[in-house]
Amino acid sequence: MNDVFNAVKVNENVYWVGAIDWGIGEFHGYSTPRGTTYNAYLVMADKITLIDTVKAPFMDEMLARIASVVDPAQVDYIVSNHSEMDHSGGLPRAVQVMQPSKVFASAMGVKALGAHFGTGLAVQAVKEGEELDLGGRRLRFMETWMLHWPDSMFSYLLPDKLLFSQDAFGMHLASSERFADELDGSVLEYEAGKYYANILLPFSSLVVKLLDKVKTMGLEIGIIAPDHGPIWRKDVGRMPGLYAQWAERKPTMKAVVTYDTMWHSTELMARAIGEGLVEGGASAKDMPLGVRHRSDVMAEILDAGALLVGTPTINNHMFPTVADFLTYASGLKPKGLVGVAFGSFGWSGEGARQVKDHLAAMNVELVAGPLECKYVPGPEDLARCRALGVEVARRLKLKCGT
Repeated sequence: MNDVFNAVKVNENVYWVGAIDWGIGEFHGYSTPRGTTYNAYLVMADKITLIDTVKAPFMDEMLARIASVVDPAQVDYIVSNHSEMDHSGGLPRAVQVMQPSKVFASAMGVKALGAHFGTGLAVQAVKEGEELDLGGRRLRFMETWMLHWPDSMFSYLLPDKLLFSQDAFGMHLASSERFADELDGSVLEYEAGKYYANILLPFSSLVVKLLDKVKTMGLEIGIIAPDHGPIWRKDVGRMPGLYAQWAERKPTMKAVVTYDTMWHSTELMARAIGEGLVEGGASAKDMPLGVRHRSDVMAEILDAGALLVGTPTINNHMFPTVADFLTYASGLKPKGLVGVAFGSFGWSGEGARQVKDHLAAMNVELVAGPLECKYVPGPEDLARCRALGVEVARRLKLKCGT
């Protein structure tokens, strides 16, 4: 395999030695149609150091990339920035092959790795602000608790001004290109936003604190090397800037209308509501759950000010895809939204009322009670739907101060 997989030079002292997963379609509940990468990095210093490993099935690829630079047995240290199995799954085998003198992780990382692999894996804890002398280079550690696991930390390489940011500033995007400046900027922003919306959104207040801490520490960052997606060597401030914007959750005039439908009645209502939103001055993003994945809906909610959710009633409940979305979305805790529930029914009509209760529990500011229609919406029903869209747009204008 050494003739197939080669390392990619990041700078004079650091190599990317990770793996590309072109075939993954879902990552713990979030769709990844563009695949992903599991990034690992080799720091060449007196003490050769590996930053993170890869998902266990990709270890041969990682070892081959390392071998294209140096014999893996010459690796002295391994640093685990994040113990989630897509980054630590290969750690036991890496230790077996490399036999490093030390493995480092945060204090919580030591506990997590022990829970994953047992106490036979010896890991040394490092503290906030501690530095590890590699001989000619130094690693400074920064705890990033709950971004997005309790064990998460950054490693900052001096004097290279290179930040190993684990899952922060990353995205699920497989590519033959290793650097962000080699890729389409619109794709990068969408995939980075989708990643934030589906993984980091619940921790937005901690993101704000982290960005403030980086400023306070005066870290000069010349390269950002995340654990997923491309490496940032140009326009390095773009990702922190986007994170600051997304974490602020400032309302916009965008409304997401998501729903499912059985016989197109709820769909007709959604379309009429969308027309009213546009008439009222908002933009409407129609996301039918029969063909749109819940994680794609969350990606649209990231920069939206309103969430409107529709469902038919089936067996005295909301439609299963709608229940799935609301369960998923509630865990991600989107903030600052106005919204409404709507839907058609044939007999008892519990569906839209259940959606209303879910939205209320998510602290969505409800513009009106659930808008319901029995069987197929007629002209008067559709007029009510359009008027509701206009009213949501009006409320959005007030919220946005426009």
